[in-house]
Amino acid sequence: MLASRNLLVAIVIILVAGLAVTSYALYEEKKQPDGVEISVGKNGLSIKEK
Repeated sequence: MLASRNLLVAIVIILVAGLAVTSYALYEEKKQPDGVEISVGKNGLSIKEK
């Protein structure tokens, strides 16, 4: 009985840690980078300050 309870606790901890890592990764992906954006397109070179 104790082993199954420990297994359940371990699974819950792993799921919570996975959720935290996924949330942080999504936050970093959505965050706008600071600095300058340089792009080359049909209209030539474009430089935008962020």
